[in-house]
Amino acid sequence: MEQLGREYARLCAAAGAAPQEAVLRRLRETDGARGRLDLAAQSLSLQTCSALGQLLPGAAPFAALALGDCGLSEEGVRLLLHGLCSNTTVKSLDLKGNNLRNMGAEALGKLLRQNKSIRSLTLEWNSLGMWEEGFSFFCQGLRANNFLQCLDLRNNQINHQGAGELAMALAQNTSLQELDLRWNNVGLLGGRALLNCLHSNKTLKRLELAGNNVPGDILKAVEQALDHNQDREAILSEAQNQVNILSKEVLSLKDEKNKQFMDFVDTVDKQKEEKARSEKMSAARVSQLQEALNEQYSIMNSLKTKLQMTEAALALSEQKVHNLGELLNAMKQEQNCVAECHFRELQQQKQEGADREGRLLHDLSAASEKNLLLRNQVDELERKCKVQQDQLLQVKQDLTNTTAELKLRAVEAEERLEAEKRRFKQSLEDMESLRVKEVDRMTRHMEASERSMHNRIQRLEAIRISLEEELSQVKAAALTERGQAEEELIKVRSQARLEEQQRLEHLKEKLRLMTESRDEAQNCCLKQKEMVAEAQAKAKQLSLHADGLRRRLDELQQDLDSKEEEKVTELNKVKVELQEQIGHLEAERAAQDGLREKIAALERQLKALSSNHREALLDKEGEISLLLEKLRVKEAEISRVREEEAQRASFLQNAIMAYVQGSPLGTHSSRK
Repeated sequence: MEQLGREYARLCAAAGAAPQEAVLRRLRETDGARGRLDLAAQSLSLQTCSALGQLLPGAAPFAALALGDCGLSEEGVRLLLHGLCSNTTVKSLDLKGNNLRNMGAEALGKLLRQNKSIRSLTLEWNSLGMWEEGFSFFCQGLRANNFLQCLDLRNNQINHQGAGELAMALAQNTSLQELDLRWNNVGLLGGRALLNCLHSNKTLKRLELAGNNVPGDILKAVEQALDHNQDREAILSEAQNQVNILSKEVLSLKDEKNKQFMDFVDTVDKQKEEKARSEKMSAARVSQLQEALNEQYSIMNSLKTKLQMTEAALALSEQKVHNLGELLNAMKQEQNCVAECHFRELQQQKQEGADREGRLLHDLSAASEKNLLLRNQVDELERKCKVQQDQLLQVKQDLTNTTAELKLRAVEAEERLEAEKRRFKQSLEDMESLRVKEVDRMTRHMEASERSMHNRIQRLEAIRISLEEELSQVKAAALTERGQAEEELIKVRSQARLEEQQRLEHLKEKLRLMTESRDEAQNCCLKQKEMVAEAQAKAKQLSLHADGLRRRLDELQQDLDSKEEEKVTELNKVKVELQEQIGHLEAERAAQDGLREKIAALERQLKALSSNHREALLDKEGEISLLLEKLRVKEAEISRVREEEAQRASFLQNAIMAYVQGSPLGTHSSRK
């Protein structure tokens, strides 16, 4: 980066030295905080080392620093490593081929004690083992470091004493995972020291000892110890994951219980509020009813007074009616007399009028006969015209009515048919999409479950084979170690006992993991059976839906048969369309039959898988008995917790009931 190059040039100028062009170019080419500053094979001067040592503290803009084959001096190494002590971004440091000596080893020890960011350190071709004091200081720094993960010490002339100090450092180190000691001079004693340190170091996963004159049995023992460390790390990680899962479940249960308690408290508060609200409403209602009752009393009083007044008026009106009746009778008698006089006069006038009419009728009869003949002729002609006009109008009206009715019926029939078609198509498409999605989901789930079961079986087989190999290796190591001296036999026996105890514990943990995997496999089988049952239930629902559709088709066909007499041609078309729909439904039924066959095939596969798993489960029933005892203990604890929860709930219920009974509403209800 340009800023880093300018800072380096400024520091060199302040020290009175010219900056090195190659170093300046490499600094400018560095790309960001995750980049790599590669100064390998560059001859760095003391002023350059001092300037770089001043640039390195804090957050340097690169994560890897390569200083291999730079021919660094003792003072230059000290300045560079002093700058790296407080660095927080460099993860990888390469000091290969710099011929580091006593001061360099001490600076490395100080770096390992103070730096917390370096994860990988390469010290190949440096002859650190030749300087006992410096290498001892380096081992002390490694002992105090808890961040370094990868250390390369190839070709450093480390003898058995240096290997012993390194073993003491590894015994207390808890972060180093890879150590490369190839092409040194560790020897038999150094190999034993490293092997002994692996009993207390559980984090080292890779240790290279080729080219160190270490016997083959020690190398095998080292490999076994490293394998144990790797297995232990895997088990610890899995146990940590399970602990995290259980802690999450516990937290979720606590949250759920808190939510339930809060919901219960909210419901109690709501009931209290509703109770207060109901009391207010009942009081308001009582007051309203009292007011209405008072109004009714006042209305009743007013009605009584009105009734008395109407009774008095009725008596007066009855007396008036009686008087008027008497007057009416007298008037009727007078009218009868007058009517008789008028009747006699009218009879005389009628007799005279009859005589006159006889004469006039005789005269009119002749004329009327002629008029009747003419009128009859005219009436006949008019009647014929009217009949013809009425017939024409009736025919026109009938035609218009019939055409309108036919059009309306045709439109209604078409609309009904279109609506039924759309509804049937939509229902068929929905059923098809649901069926396809369900079948795809079932097939994916079954394939995933089969793959997971095969992988678990292979893992269990690999674990069993590794356990058998470890047992055979332990037996071979015990036979080879018997020929050693009596003093070493005592130590080896004690170590073997410790190793056997650790291995037994390891085997117990592996057996526990195998039982847990077996339980998971059983749970998977149960889940698969439940999925098959759900699929069968869905298939039954689909068949019921198809039967409903068939019944609906039968009803539609009956409706269409009832309309056959009115619209024969339209019904033929509708029948053709209905037959096509029936064909689609039969195709859907055939598809459902295919689904049933697939479900049967899946059930057969599940039966085959369950038969295969029964054999493995029968072998482990003895182990299940031990786990059942633990489960009984935990079930007792769970029952105890449930009883406590039930007691708490009963206490809360009693308190609520006491509160409700003690409230005014409760007393009112009890009185009622």
